[in-house]
This record gives sequence, structure tokens and C-alpha cells, in this order.
Amino acid sequence: MLIVSAPSGSGKSTIVNWLMQEHPELNLYFSISCTSRAPRGTEQNGVEYFFLTPEEFRAKIQNDEFLEYEEVYNDRFYGTLKAQVERQREQGQNVVFDVDVKGGVNIKKFYGDEALSLFIQPPSVEELRRRLTGRGTDSPEAIAERLAKAEYELTFAPQFDRVIVNDDLETAKQDTLQIIKEFGIS
Repeated sequence: MLIVSAPSGSGKSTIVNWLMQEHPELNLYFSISCTSRAPRGTEQNGVEYFFLTPEEFRAKIQNDEFLEYEEVYNDRFYGTLKAQVERQREQGQNVVFDVDVKGGVNIKKFYGDEALSLFIQPPSVEELRRRLTGRGTDSPEAIAERLAKAEYELTFAPQFDRVIVNDDLETAKQDTLQIIKEFGIS
């Protein structure tokens, strides 16, 4: 199992998508999470997410069915079901968790040495500011919010097995691939 966490704008999704597309021999598959939000566009239940009502989600929390979960907004939950991860593992999939830092730490605690946890780190908060501004998708207020959250998230880096500083994307990709192979995912 591979856990990948990072502050927004660190290049996590780019690196994970590259691994999945360019290295099919790794047999990597995203964990399918649950959410209490409604499907968007062409999203299908059991493909992108499992869509639950807030009440169903709360019942699963009460039954300790989640590896990790978070209530992002009131009644808007996201989480990873233990049973779904086990189903994917039984199918021979190497499960990838693209999760926030708290979720990453919780999944690592649950699986221990069975999982490799990676933290993708920007070279600096200033470089992160430059990247987020360069995307042109967020208002200055949203960028300030993301940077404040990133500074908090960076404090979690020591709780991960390995930290990859993404100051050069190609180098970060190759470093990630090497670490995964050393861990034994193949």
C-alpha cells in the first residue's frame, strides 16, 4: 500500500498520476473513498466514490468502519472504508491513498510496515505561493488560506516514512519511483 500526502500545490497528484500511467508494472489502484456529497457530472457510485447520505456516513463512523475520515464541511464527509481497502488488496491491487496529512498518518498507524507513507514537500512556502498563483485558479484570499494550511501540514512531514522535496518535478518522480521499488511494491 502506498500513502501519499502533501500540501496543495506540491505536485502530489502529478507524481501519483505519472506513476499510475507510466508504470503499470506497479499495479497501483486508487482506494475508492466514501463521500456524503452528491455525485458530480458523470461520477458513478463505486467508481470515483461511494456516495452515502450523511446519516449512512455517521452510522459507519459509529461502527468503526473507516480507516480515516473527515467532516470537511457540515454534513460533508470524506473517508476510506477498511472493507473496501481489503477487497482491493484481495484482488491483488497495490492500493494508493491520495489523502490529506491527517488521513495519511492514520492509515500508516493502522497498517504499519505494510504501507509506505510518502510526504511530497514543496522546496519552500514561497515556491508554493508562486505555484498556486501561477495556476490562476484561486483568488488571493484562497491562496492565503491554502498557504496557511500548507504551513500547518508541513509540520506532519516527520511522521511519514520518507519526504520527497519537489524542487524539480522529473527528479521528484524518479526519487518516488526508486523509493517505491526499494519498499517492494511491484
